[in-house]
Amino acid sequence: MADAKQTKIDLNNLKAGGFIKERGKDLFTVRLRVPGGRMSVPRLKKIAEVAEKFGGEFVHLSVRQSIELININFKDFDAVVEELGEKSQKVASCGARVRVPVACGGCEYNPNGLVDTQKSALEVDEKLFGTPTGHHKFKVAFAGCPFDCPKSSTNDVGFSGAIEPLLDKATCISCGLCVKSCVPGALVMGEDNKPVPTAEKCIWCGDCVKVCPTEAWSVKKKGYTVRIGGKWGRNPLVGTLFATFLPEDKAVDFIAAVLEWYKQKAEGLGRIRLGDTIIKEGPEELLKHLRCQFPDYTVAETIAPQIIQTQVGIN
Repeated sequence: MADAKQTKIDLNNLKAGGFIKERGKDLFTVRLRVPGGRMSVPRLKKIAEVAEKFGGEFVHLSVRQSIELININFKDFDAVVEELGEKSQKVASCGARVRVPVACGGCEYNPNGLVDTQKSALEVDEKLFGTPTGHHKFKVAFAGCPFDCPKSSTNDVGFSGAIEPLLDKATCISCGLCVKSCVPGALVMGEDNKPVPTAEKCIWCGDCVKVCPTEAWSVKKKGYTVRIGGKWGRNPLVGTLFATFLPEDKAVDFIAAVLEWYKQKAEGLGRIRLGDTIIKEGPEELLKHLRCQFPDYTVAETIAPQIIQTQVGIN
C-alpha cells in the first residue's frame, strides 16, 4: 500500500505544470514553453534529442506555438526535465492560469510589423506566466500589425500593433500612392489633389506612411490597440476594443489590471472566461476600471465581446 501511495499521480497538479494525461496507460504529453513562438536552433535540436530518447515517433506543434513531446512515461518526467534543462526550457502551464503568450515575428524582419511583439511576449511571459486566475484559463496574444496573424482578438487580451498617420500637405506631391495602397478605403484624393483621410475607416496599418516617397506621411502615435474578451472553443467570442495606442512598455501593467478586475468580478461564478464575465457585467464596468490606470488610452465606449454563432444552418 505504501508503494501505491508513493506512485499515485495528482493529474490536476501535473496538468497545471504542462504534463497532460494521454489515452495510453502511464503516458503523458509534455507541453514545452515557447513564448512568442521563438526558439533557438540549438534548443530545438536538444528538444529533438529528448523526444527521440523518451517520446514517440513525432512531436506536436500546438496552435499556440508550443512544442509537445508525445508518449512520455510518467516515470521519465524527472529525466526529461533534467535533460531539457529546466532553467532554459521550462514546461508550460495549463488550467486556470495565465498561459504562455503567443506572438508574430513583430517588426524585426517582417515588413508589415509596427511594434516589437517578441519583446512584449517575453516580458509578459517573465512577469505573468502561470499567474492563477481563480476561474479559468487566460490567454494573451501579440500581433505586430492589423493583419493580426496570431488572431489576437480571439484571446482574453489581444494586442495589435498600430500607428496613427499624420499628413504634411506641404510635402505631399499628390502622387496618390497612399490612396492606392489604402485597402480599407480610408483615403481619397480631395479637390486640392491631396489625400483626405476618413478616420472611422482607418485601421492604423501605416501603409500610407510606408509607401510615401517624400515622407509627407509620418507617425503621429504608435502602440497597441487592445481587444479584450475573446476566446475560441465550443462557444467562441471575438474580443472588442478597449484601448488604443497603448505604449509597448505598458502591456504587462495593462494585463495585470484586467486580471485584477476579472478575479474580482468572476468571484463565485465558477469556471467562467473573461469574455463571458464582461458580457454579464457589461463592458462599461471594465472600462471604468481601466480608466483609473490608463486614462489616456482607454476608449470612451465599446461593446461587449461578440458571440460567434457557429451553429447557424442546423435544422
